[in-house]
Amino acid sequence: MDIYQLIVLPIIGVGVATLGTLVGLGGGFILVPILLVLFPNASPSTIASISLTVVLLNAISATIGNYRARLIDFKTVALLAVGAVPAAVVGAVVSGRVTRSTFDLAMGVMLVFGSAYVVWRGYRATPLVADPAITPNRLIRERNGTIHRFYVNTLTAVGLSPASGFMSSFFGIGGGVINVPAMTFILKMPSRVIAPTAMLLLVLTSSSSLATRILTNQYQEGWERAALLGIGALIGAQVGVYLSSRVNQKVVLIFLAISMALVGIRQIILGI
Repeated sequence: MDIYQLIVLPIIGVGVATLGTLVGLGGGFILVPILLVLFPNASPSTIASISLTVVLLNAISATIGNYRARLIDFKTVALLAVGAVPAAVVGAVVSGRVTRSTFDLAMGVMLVFGSAYVVWRGYRATPLVADPAITPNRLIRERNGTIHRFYVNTLTAVGLSPASGFMSSFFGIGGGVINVPAMTFILKMPSRVIAPTAMLLLVLTSSSSLATRILTNQYQEGWERAALLGIGALIGAQVGVYLSSRVNQKVVLIFLAISMALVGIRQIILGI
């Protein structure tokens, strides 16, 4: 590894984690496109593995804090994990069998649609109102005393999870960009509970995906890059928390959406 990577990768980790924290989508969706550009000869599995390692480190750190704050809906995590964890294993296996051109094309399409979602999230995203006639089956009491009562449909939660588990594992993006909107608009969970719950689920899916990659000899390179990015990401996450109340989030979202769309178009062209 050259001195260039030793300097640049931690800086990228800081930037990715900062931006991911600011927009609330996690860093994987931002990191993977950067890795595709920086390492054009790396295999899809290596790219996804590096990203998932960084995502897992951030998710563990965040989950520890969320557990202390008592913000995690463990029952819903268990329901989602039933489908998401096996799907993450399948996603890891499939990722190891696709060509780089196929991965580039699929990731490009994902980024273009993702950029549209980011714009929509910034200007349109209003959670659906839960039906007051339905009896709540969840009670989350925060450490500060705040109480959240809400209802989660068991079958809906189980049915949603396989898609997010597979896609987050296959692309190495983490599940935030899929799970957060699903929990918001389909499961109709309280906003304070969504991100902490999604983070714990991400710990389970990303760790199972990484374990599968290691056992199937897919993760034979990239450890050093992942470590350098992870060091920067741990710092960037705290920077993002600090800036979250000081930066215009809509401006950040527009910048992110434009960048994602441009990289997505580039990857589609490369994959064709």
